Amino acid sequence: MKTFLLQFFTWWNSQTLGTRFHTWRFGKRVGEDEAGNVYYEGGVDSEGRTRRWVIYRDYSEASKIPPGWHGWIHHRVDTAPASENYKPREWQKPHQANPTGTPSAYRPKGSILTNQHRPQVTGDYDAWTPGS
Repeated sequence: MKTFLLQFFTWWNSQTLGTRFHTWRFGKRVGEDEAGNVYYEGGVDSEGRTRRWVIYRDYSEASKIPPGWHGWIHHRVDTAPASENYKPREWQKPHQANPTGTPSAYRPKGSILTNQHRPQVTGDYDAWTPGS
């Protein structure tokens, strides 16, 4: 019941009822990534391409899509990573979602969200003034 209410009243929790109905009616499951997001395709968009969409495991956040699936969902490649045994290059770092707004976000020295103090100004900066 909780899942139904979340899908009925919110759009940021996984999927809405409209997306669930559309997926049930037209969607063909293509694959799943390591984060648990499920990818579908089916139907045709206004440009004549096959529609592709993702149903997120948790909150809907576009930065949770890994690079291999990102290329597929944006029609950069035709073959989904699940069907081609996609392997990232050895120089590629593991995918991380955007941490902005979370406790793991970057906070420089002097930020009001940290207890660190901003470095002291050294005095080597001269502000510009008109006419000088």
